[in-house]
Amino acid sequence: MGAPSTHSPNPSPSTRPPILAHLDLDAFFAAVEVLEDPDLRGKPVVVGGDPHGRGVVSTASYEARAYGIRSAMSAAEALRRCPRAVFVRPRHALYRQYSQAVWDTVGQLVPRFERTGLDEGYLDLGALARDVAHARAVARAVQTVIRATTRLTCSLGVGTSKVVCKVASDRRKPGGVTVVPPGTERRFLAPLPVRALPGVGPRAEDRLRAAGIDTIGGLAALSDVELAALLPGSVGRVLRDRARGIDPRGLELETEPVSVSSEDTFERDVTDRKTLHAEVRRLSEQVAERLRASGLAGRTITAKLRYADFSIRTRSTTLSAGVDDAATIGDVACGLLDRGLRERPGALRLVGVGVAGLSPYRQLSLEA
Repeated sequence: MGAPSTHSPNPSPSTRPPILAHLDLDAFFAAVEVLEDPDLRGKPVVVGGDPHGRGVVSTASYEARAYGIRSAMSAAEALRRCPRAVFVRPRHALYRQYSQAVWDTVGQLVPRFERTGLDEGYLDLGALARDVAHARAVARAVQTVIRATTRLTCSLGVGTSKVVCKVASDRRKPGGVTVVPPGTERRFLAPLPVRALPGVGPRAEDRLRAAGIDTIGGLAALSDVELAALLPGSVGRVLRDRARGIDPRGLELETEPVSVSSEDTFERDVTDRKTLHAEVRRLSEQVAERLRASGLAGRTITAKLRYADFSIRTRSTTLSAGVDDAATIGDVACGLLDRGLRERPGALRLVGVGVAGLSPYRQLSLEA
């Protein structure tokens, strides 16, 4: 009889490969502009600078991308390719509000994540999914929740490393999920153009293509001598490792909370100010309780308003000192809510309260 097998069919969480996902909001800036102005729906929307000047495209809707319009293209070239394109100037403050709403939503489902931009970040699905097949269902759930709360769509790539997830999230846009099972990373990457590999810029691409290397698989197959001649130094070795699906980087998680917030969606859209104030004060109680439990106070108070059409507005103010009491937070948040409704009246489907600018709370002693 042979020796007993030491292979475990169900590896423990400490030994199994990580299960990560890269989340990428689809044509984010353009999608927000369509939410803000439904008349833009179905039109080729270009967010960027003046097409009659030296403006540059920031984001293009998928209708505009059908004409070959891409980010970083000159706005004049975008207009030449699609004379009927609708050009919109970027509104970064507005995009930050929508981004925060998305990541607040993600955090309720996936506690461990790393934001790498307004429209993208990495999720740790290891505690939620037993394997990558199960992770696909989790990724679909993330898409569903984001769509339900913000009406924005996203694409996700699921795999065992950041580089594989990042590449995979771009394979089925918009609204797709691409899963790369463990052991198939190199095969997945191999046929893709070398520029699709994160870290390969224009100069590296030119060097590789000049040597006849057009695919990620070609980069992965380079010997040490060949690599040193084309991409000398540690950067070349890192890129070759990534081309092989090897990427040891973990998620850069925030160890301390940057804000404490609470929000709730009404069963029916609400216009009555008394009802809205009562809800804001209830949420302020929840926020204050969490602050006190964490020994924190915050200076910046924010009220969040989501309207019946799913558009989002936030209004904030910063106090001279940190607070953790519900009455003060509620007073300020109600005032911010009123300000938001003066600037844009309408029925609300959701309100939220947040406190940021956190620091440890120190009660001053009254004793001598």
